[in-house]
Amino acid sequence: MEGDLTILGTTKPVSFAVEHTGIGKGRFGDARAGFEVNGKINRKDFGLQFHLLNEAGDLIVGDEVKIQCEIALLRK
Repeated sequence: MEGDLTILGTTKPVSFAVEHTGIGKGRFGDARAGFEVNGKINRKDFGLQFHLLNEAGDLIVGDEVKIQCEIALLRK
């Protein structure tokens, strides 16, 4: 899946891998489809420059942000 992602007013093209995980009926007879979406972005590309450190001074938030979604779509 490709598209544009906007964070804090900065828009960049992104690409995520999409896997169709199945189709079936829900408990009320509705049609359902499942998908998994995976990708990553670099937060600095969107102007996110802050850093969070723990008490030892180690970096908590890295530059690479992994995005993972499980999506269920219902047909009415």
